[in-house]
Amino acid sequence: MTQNENTLSFITGNKFKFREVFEMFRKMKVKYDLIQKDIKTTEIQAETLKNVALFKLNSVRHKIEGSFFIEDAGFFVDIPLKGFPGIYSSYVLKTIGNKGIIDLINDFDGSVAHFSAVIALYFNPIDKILFFEGMIEGKVSETIRGKGGFGFDPIFIPNIIPNKTFAELSIDQKNKISHRGQALGKLLEFLKNN
Repeated sequence: MTQNENTLSFITGNKFKFREVFEMFRKMKVKYDLIQKDIKTTEIQAETLKNVALFKLNSVRHKIEGSFFIEDAGFFVDIPLKGFPGIYSSYVLKTIGNKGIIDLINDFDGSVAHFSAVIALYFNPIDKILFFEGMIEGKVSETIRGKGGFGFDPIFIPNIIPNKTFAELSIDQKNKISHRGQALGKLLEFLKNN
């Protein structure tokens, strides 16, 4: 199937992630129509999210026409867990979950955490791969709170809104401050000009 040049594919099987991204596309009114493609990517364990994102992007390049992007994110508990789970976030979420992370921490007020996101875009018109990154700092919640979001959102309290977890924010509130929202903002700015 040939893809329209004004169509941009987001390669993800995560419907929650797609919904957040779709909302930002809708609000920014870019000339690209965003579609979700659930294509299995190959994920490696690498030193950085950027390396993971690049490998995932290249693993599906031969399976898709036109411009497309993938997004990779990580939850890093800098204090006291020295950046764990980081690039292993997806695996750790599946195995020990939010409760497992909480069980590893004693001093929640002294905890330091951040979310990072990398978007890798294959932009067909110029045959180039471009990267857009975002990061937000905060701490770990002592309890799992909120019904929104996904992943580690119920245990991450951003410094910018210190009384709520990501899961207690609306999609719009989260998109305005989140790591993914920042990376997406940069992607959308690029798309508006290209």
